[in-house]
Amino acid sequence: MVLNLSIYPHVVNNKNQLTGYFNYLMMSLKNILFLSLLSVPLSLFGVEINGQLSQGSIVSGQVDPGTTLEMMGRDIRVDESGFFIFGLGRNAPEKITLTSINKKNEKKLYIFSVHQREYKEQKIFGVPQNTVKPPSALSERIKKESEQVWIARAKINNSLDFLSGFVMPLKGPITGVYGSRRFYNGYPGNPHYGLDIAAPTGTPVFAPAPGAVELVHPNMLYSGGTLIISHGFGISSTYIHLSEISVDVGERVNRGDLIGKVGATGRATGPHLDWRINWLDVRLDPQLVMKYFPLVP
Repeated sequence: MVLNLSIYPHVVNNKNQLTGYFNYLMMSLKNILFLSLLSVPLSLFGVEINGQLSQGSIVSGQVDPGTTLEMMGRDIRVDESGFFIFGLGRNAPEKITLTSINKKNEKKLYIFSVHQREYKEQKIFGVPQNTVKPPSALSERIKKESEQVWIARAKINNSLDFLSGFVMPLKGPITGVYGSRRFYNGYPGNPHYGLDIAAPTGTPVFAPAPGAVELVHPNMLYSGGTLIISHGFGISSTYIHLSEISVDVGERVNRGDLIGKVGATGRATGPHLDWRINWLDVRLDPQLVMKYFPLVP
């Protein structure tokens, strides 16, 4: 535990100032815990964190039942047993704050260090130009499709499907990784938030974990054939550029079920699966998720 004394910078010149400094110090020790860690159980401090705090990672933890949690002002769902989960995005800052309030209305602030990653740059040529610089006539379509995706990812249920672990949805060469800065036909685009797996068109894609189908779309402008599956607590997985989708909205899938086939639809230069994982609107690295939630036999 490290107490950052620089937050009380005044020089102590007399007894009153010394008393004020002492009172402030005691308040800080009681209410503010400055913790710097990557993977350390924190049960001694009332909050237990599991997992590596890194950009793109997923983290779970435990608090006393009835405790409420916030991360950087954002509410974190805590179930009846005190279990919680949250994700850290591509550009998560070096420090994040976690605030807990217990049944006695006692509030504590925790500060965690987040591992900062370096991302590669990837230049891609040959994608359809209307997906690089879309004409204004496509603006409404882009907006509508984006809303459909975020609505599907925003759904939260009590399922614990994610705890059974994730596996690769198909085998193939990795041709694109999470977080890379991308240029399409020479123009800068958004970072890549998925894992690209190359395979011939028609290659089967299998559910990497159990869940419920939230979105099926045959041909979105950017992502082509698009499928979203929820796995509980706001965790969802997305499969894009599909040539076929084998499931329907509302359908329950188990790990290993056929969910679609590889394609080159949308903004793609060749057949591959772009596999993504989210915690609500926070984009996660599938490779880190598989590492944190490995297959449970």
